[in-house]
Amino acid sequence: MALTMSSDSLTLDAVEEGKVARVLGFEGRGGWVYRMYQMGLVPGALVEVLVNNGRGPVIVRVMGVEVAVGRGLARRVRVELAGEGAGWR
Repeated sequence: MALTMSSDSLTLDAVEEGKVARVLGFEGRGGWVYRMYQMGLVPGALVEVLVNNGRGPVIVRVMGVEVAVGRGLARRVRVELAGEGAGWR
């Protein structure tokens, strides 16, 4: 999936704990993209970062479900921070 990056986009592994971000897309291709879709990490989805301590998986809540995303894959998921009151809960 080709991405149009905005100046405020970042990767999922760079989002601080407690922040909410919107998935923009993915860098690269492969079966892992399909796996991200299966976990609910689709473009437009809001994700809350629950655990991101700089090592190990990034644990996020998406659509009410907690999922662990390996750090290598999290570096390939492009997101933008959602504003206050994203209203997804």
